[in-house]
Amino acid sequence: MKIYLDYNATTPVREEVLELMFDIYRGDSANPSSIHFFGRQARQFVDEARERVASSIGAEPSEIVFTGGGTEADNMAIQGTAYALREKGDHIITQATEHHAVLHTCQFLEKEGFKVTYLPVNREGLVDPSELEKAIGPGTILITIMTANNETGVIQPIEEIGEIARRHKVVFHTDAIQGLGKIPFSVKDLKIDLATFSAHKVYGPKGVGVLFVRKGTRLWPLSYGGHHEGGKRPGTENVAGIAGFGLACELAVQDIKESALRLSMLRDRLCNEIAGSISGVKLNGSRLLRLPNTLNLSFKFIEGEGILLGLELAGIASASGSACTSGTLAPSHVLSAMGVPAALAQGSIRFSLGRENTKEDIDYTAQALIPIIQRLRALSPFSEEDKGDV
Repeated sequence: MKIYLDYNATTPVREEVLELMFDIYRGDSANPSSIHFFGRQARQFVDEARERVASSIGAEPSEIVFTGGGTEADNMAIQGTAYALREKGDHIITQATEHHAVLHTCQFLEKEGFKVTYLPVNREGLVDPSELEKAIGPGTILITIMTANNETGVIQPIEEIGEIARRHKVVFHTDAIQGLGKIPFSVKDLKIDLATFSAHKVYGPKGVGVLFVRKGTRLWPLSYGGHHEGGKRPGTENVAGIAGFGLACELAVQDIKESALRLSMLRDRLCNEIAGSISGVKLNGSRLLRLPNTLNLSFKFIEGEGILLGLELAGIASASGSACTSGTLAPSHVLSAMGVPAALAQGSIRFSLGRENTKEDIDYTAQALIPIIQRLRALSPFSEEDKGDV
């Protein structure tokens, strides 16, 4: 039995998306910048995808910029804004639990002379909007706060932050990669200037992303070449990948209510079964303000790597944090920022659910986890029976 519970890392491509992409690859799709028939046909695929993404997030097609992925889109938004507005100021505000695509970009800009404020979060992983507002000064040019955390699923107060940013006339960017297709998200309803998305998080292909750029927002290009993507991202477009993203995005948003209800029920079932069978377990992140598919738990007295190996041997794929930080022995920077002790953070596991998961998957996982935890605790010199609440 093989069970995949790592959907926040990546998702399998939907059959409908694969069929569309294969049709394009099999056809005579040309360079979408060419003016002949084949080029116009390729351009039509790109234009249709742009309309699909725009419609899904409440944007205009002209505000959609296709990129090579979410990390590139984050870099374009943050560096592009910083360099475009450098004459106005040099201060950026973010939070300590951002994805490394944001944190490392901000750290790079610090070396370039920019000043960055890394806001703390509370024990639930939430940033305080009032503290964010206090951090704004005359030189603040950008606020970048993610919509939902990839490790804990915690959803930030984006609407309130957007209102603060608009009131102070500061550009607001959100990494919305984990939120798309899981929770309602409309740039019409939110005062967001820049937002980033990734195809492979919504059952689309890897290597394709989107940067939403609200009309009138200044952005310095990171690379130079042709006129592609409104001059913001030069280079011949990945036609099949972009078309796949457009369809995947549309389908994900269409299914959002039904999917969120089903996944939240499965998530809570997994949480309750684990809590009822295993002692010394802690839920990481807000119980209420989190994605419907994400469950992050810490198990006392043991390390997450041992749990992952046990789950792997049982045919279950999960994660100990962000896929982008796998291979490091350091505790999760997200959990550390939330005040989770290092020893407990080392024993954390993220279960992220998706379209293919069933009730049987959840029950099997919970039952498989019991002997794994028991065995690891028996080997731990620190282990003792300690009842904990989830």
